[in-house]
Formats: sequence, C-alpha cells, structure tokens
Amino acid sequence: MDHDRILLEHGGGGLLSHELVTGIFLPLFRNACLERLEDSAVITLGDRKLCFTTDSYVIDPLFFPGGDIGSLAVHGTINDLSVCGGKPLMMSAGFILEEGFPMEDLRRISRSMAEAAQKAGVSIVTGDTKVVARGAADGLFINTSGVGIIEYPSPLSVASIEPGDAVIVSGTIGDHGATVLSKRRELGLISEIRSDSAPLNGLIGSILEASPNVHCMRDPTRGGLGAILAEIAAQSGFRITIEETKLPVREEVRGICEILGFDPLFLANEGKVAVFCSPADACLILDKMKNHEYGRDAALIGFVGKRNGEGLILNTSVGGSRVVDLPLGELVPRIC
Repeated sequence: MDHDRILLEHGGGGLLSHELVTGIFLPLFRNACLERLEDSAVITLGDRKLCFTTDSYVIDPLFFPGGDIGSLAVHGTINDLSVCGGKPLMMSAGFILEEGFPMEDLRRISRSMAEAAQKAGVSIVTGDTKVVARGAADGLFINTSGVGIIEYPSPLSVASIEPGDAVIVSGTIGDHGATVLSKRRELGLISEIRSDSAPLNGLIGSILEASPNVHCMRDPTRGGLGAILAEIAAQSGFRITIEETKLPVREEVRGICEILGFDPLFLANEGKVAVFCSPADACLILDKMKNHEYGRDAALIGFVGKRNGEGLILNTSVGGSRVVDLPLGELVPRIC
C-alpha cells in the first residue's frame, strides 16, 4: 500500500481497489470463501450450496434515466448472486439517511425497490435505518445483502476458465456510466441514453438451463468491462484477447466518450453480464441472449488463450494490439 489515506479511487473497482482488498481486508479476514474474490461467497450447508453477497450504493444523482438508487440496489444485488450461478431468493435493505432528506423522495425510492424486487421474484425480508446529521451522508446511502441457492452443477469461477473459452457480453457497454455522466449538472450534456440497470436472473437462468458448459460469469459494474476482464486475466494467468470491432457500443455512448475523452470499455454497466463458456456452446448461448429482453445486443467479443501471464489484449480497430491494464480508479466516481 503506497498511500497513508483513503483516496476516492480506492472505491472505483480498479487497481487501487484491488490493492485495498488484497493489502488490508483479505489478510485480516482470510478464509476459503473470501479467497475466491468473486461477486458472491459460495457456502455449502449439508447437501445445499448457497451464495451470499453484500453491496452499498452511493450514486450521484439519486435519480437518473432508466432508474434510481433504489432499483439499482436491488438489481445489483440480484446480479451478483446470479453470476455465481445462484437463484436469488431474498435480500436485506439498510438505509443511511441524512437529516432533512425529503420524505417523498424516500417514498419514491422505496417504491422503486419494491417494484424491482417483485419483478425479479425476490423478497426484501429484513433491513435497518440510520439517520445522520446534515452533511454526513449526502442525502441517502443504501446497503443491501442477498442470499440465493445454487443448483448449477459446475462451479462458476475464474478457476473454471479453460483455454479456448469464448468471451461473450450480453449487450452494449457503458450505458449506465454514460447516463450518469450526461445527467450530472456540471457536465450539462443532453442525450437520449438510459441506464441499463436491470435484473439479470432471468437471462442468466435461461443460459445456465441451456448449457452445461458455462465456466465463469461477471457483471461488469464499476470499472466497466475492461476492468473485470483485466482482473480475470490477472487472476487466471490466461491471455484473454478481445476485438475492438466486436464490442457493442451505442452511438450515444461513443459520442459522450469522444467528447469527454473516456473509453466505453471502462464505463460502468448495471445490466450486462460477461460469460466465459466452451466455444462449442457459444452460438447456443448467444441465441439464448438475443431472444431475451436484456440480451438483444449480445456479442461474442473474444477468446481465452494460453496461460502465459500476458493479461488482457485488445486487438484494435486499426489493426494493432495493446495490453489493457486495470485502471487505477474509476473514470466516474459515485456511479453505483
């Protein structure tokens, strides 16, 4: 650890986040579940496998096209359970409220959470509320935890990835990050783009039901698709090669990135999943995705190569190639 104080970048899902986890939390809390460093812990109880996850939401602004902090919190929890092969069952909701927060906004956000949970078939079964003084919480923070049951026979994990695996993303990347960027007052951008925030348990369930050869899944939230693929390449030791021309990006997102100098590969998503699977099942999985409302823009973007430590390689649209490293922090803070 090279810093004696926490930086905003430590919460961005990039290299500094990784150093924080592996430098402080993992050595002190070390156990077999935590060492996997996946989106959810996988726990065996008797003959059952459960998955358990927790997350906190601090997004600014609280309301944005395509959702709000409430629906985002539900979707994020559901998706973290789903990418581990779990069927989400129930979740908690903890609210940290700033004194003076509008009651009508809290009612609107709570209603949004209830509707999102009902649509996904998940119950909010417990929770907590704390109120802090003015200026201590920036309006509202939400913490959630979720529990699911795993029925998929093979473990979905970085450790299960094999050479030759196809890499598929379920749709256009950077939608959520671009939406939040466009709505922040200091940027003043006008765009038709909407957040992709969505529950992926139905989409993922259909994929797992169709194919026994899915090896790993991740939802590319903070740090975007680039961060999670670079992280997986580092963890697994495999070279992962992706094609820039195959990356699905909306023109509105591309335009925002060109104006502000951002890369859509590193913008956050809240309704996408990256899938590593046997190449023999890639077409089947793509077909399942494209026939689902949350996977219509799915694309096969690359393949897993040899275990040689080269990391994530991007073949560019102009014919070259470059190594894609974990970003230091997050391009856009307070994104989820």
